[in-house]
Amino acid sequence: MIKLKEFKKSDIEQLCSWVSNATPEFVMQWAGPSLEYPVTIERLNRYLIDSSKSESYMYIFKALNENNNAIGHISLGKIDHQKHSARIGRVLVGEKNARGNGYGEMMVNEVVKFGFKQLNLYSICLGVFDFNSSAIRCYEKCGFVKTEVLPEYRKVGREYWNLVEMRILKRDWEKIGG
Repeated sequence: MIKLKEFKKSDIEQLCSWVSNATPEFVMQWAGPSLEYPVTIERLNRYLIDSSKSESYMYIFKALNENNNAIGHISLGKIDHQKHSARIGRVLVGEKNARGNGYGEMMVNEVVKFGFKQLNLYSICLGVFDFNSSAIRCYEKCGFVKTEVLPEYRKVGREYWNLVEMRILKRDWEKIGG
């Protein structure tokens, strides 16, 4: 069981510790091009400030386990109130000993529940690189379906990565017990 709590400035140091030794490829996979490598406290501060100033407010959460320890991070942004849609991003189970225990799935389920129940969204989407099979399985367990594959979507180093777009609709979420 996890709880999502608002990610605050006081949480930046914890998040930075989870990604401070990450590779440029990992940072691209986790945060996309909007967060430069290397991840620093200053860059994460900017991320928090920018998210509150954007036209489409972004909800940024830390995930707390059953012992109230922060174990992860997730966001819900690109909120379009006209289309009743949003996009999940920056999903991370940061605590190494918490990985492989279903926390990622719990985090996604909680943010989907928040989007559909609190924000009255109709659809929630996300993007994941096609080689990240464990993340794709996690999202499918949460009810997301693949809607599109964007070949050679992002150039990272000398490689091009394919992006898989996934989406869940509120009515489908409700059918699976939402």
